[in-house]
Amino acid sequence: RLVRPASFGFSETVRALKILFVSPEVEPFVKVGGLADMVGALPKELAKLGHDVRIVCPAYGSVKRVGEWRALAAPLGVDVGPVTQWARTWETSVPDTAVPVYFLENHDHFARPEVYTGPWGACDDNDRRFAFLCRGALALCQQLDWMPDVIHGHDWTTGLLPVMLNTTLRDTPLGRAATVFTIHNLEHQGYAPARVVDYARLPWGEFRRDGLEASGMVNLLKVGLCQATKLSTVSPTYAQEIVTPAGGFGLDGVLRFRAGDLVGIVNGIDDESWDPAHDRALPAHYSAADLRGKARCKAALQRHFHLEENPVAPLFGVVSRLASQKGLDLLAEALPSVMERMEIQLVLLGSGDGRLENTFQWAAQAYRGRCGTQIGFDGRLARLIQGGSDFFVMPSRSEPCGLTQMYAMRYGTLPIVRATGGLVDTVQNFEEGQPRGTGFVFHAATAGALADTLGWACATYYDRPREFADLQQRAMAQDFSWRKSAAQYVDLYRWATEARTGAPPA
Repeated sequence: RLVRPASFGFSETVRALKILFVSPEVEPFVKVGGLADMVGALPKELAKLGHDVRIVCPAYGSVKRVGEWRALAAPLGVDVGPVTQWARTWETSVPDTAVPVYFLENHDHFARPEVYTGPWGACDDNDRRFAFLCRGALALCQQLDWMPDVIHGHDWTTGLLPVMLNTTLRDTPLGRAATVFTIHNLEHQGYAPARVVDYARLPWGEFRRDGLEASGMVNLLKVGLCQATKLSTVSPTYAQEIVTPAGGFGLDGVLRFRAGDLVGIVNGIDDESWDPAHDRALPAHYSAADLRGKARCKAALQRHFHLEENPVAPLFGVVSRLASQKGLDLLAEALPSVMERMEIQLVLLGSGDGRLENTFQWAAQAYRGRCGTQIGFDGRLARLIQGGSDFFVMPSRSEPCGLTQMYAMRYGTLPIVRATGGLVDTVQNFEEGQPRGTGFVFHAATAGALADTLGWACATYYDRPREFADLQQRAMAQDFSWRKSAAQYVDLYRWATEARTGAPPA
């Protein structure tokens, strides 16, 4: 039992919650994007608040065996398909915590290294793989005799969880569990053949427009949106954007219908891992009180990309997937005029669209000594770019939350962002002559607007050094930890539990 301070001068005794996370990714074991960061970090903060939190994830062939793993003695029966299938369950914990993580091993579904398979792959069976994950996570709770108060699912891969609890498991002890369903990116919806209804052993009565059916198929994301007790997404502004036709990707009607159950909570960052005063990936450490180490990081970054070691030139960094959603085509279009008109340096780390890869590789040759490109991903180099750059460029067309702009501010690197999603909620626009702002914000998704903002940042760096330094100090003073967001999620879990059971937790 926990003692929660109340607002009126007395304490309220509340029961700690049992919370199950079901996710296709968990940092540091398996990661494709920011979803893994959230699932690896939020449970740690919830555990610090006294809640019993556990995580279930597939045991892909590529999963990293971090820490000690042990196999549970009993095999896990998973009721999918025409006959019960089986899984081996591996138990470990989130590093430096007591938060258990259970990995479900099944050769047919998860032996391959890929987290997701798509229509271009040889094995387009995401529907069956993640139906197995959902049913397996629920079966594991029954096997462990551990009944959660709340099951927190993430994105389309867990969209079947709520409907399983609302139908075949509704009259079991597990059926009392509330569900919270988090939208990380509405663009990815998980369309699946109707065969998944039988495979997941769901009633065909659920295959209707306000349930499983979508254009004759099953939209796994839509299922979660329709059936979950409460919904969340990863920033308040994104929660507003996705209920509009422009931002709803065809699901805005469903989201407007569920708007009373939808909240936006900004993702946090692991501020212990992302700390320039202790980051082992940096050649020198620094803090807001002493930024001298940042200059050494900048010099190391310039050497890595074979740039001129010029401490005076402003250095702009990019770490991103190369895609139009991330606005990197805007940067590619703006780059020639920017490099010719401004005395700046630019480095980029990323991969994706082949044409963009070629464009940025060309730029590294055309502006040798001032521009550097590395295709692929390198975790240590990504941290060096955060630490060694003066500015961080993030011109996204759409960004549900974004983490790299928060990492950048933590490292005293000022973000240049477009006004969308979580970028609006985390970056305060600079106002010349005013003691406010943590970065530079532009609105139009055009190369010209981005070029103008890069020029504004460049002019601030050269002509207003005092204001640039103040911007750095304010950026580094921002609290983007999970502590505040974790408290908001606890409120959401209690709200969901009350809605599910008809009464607040005892």
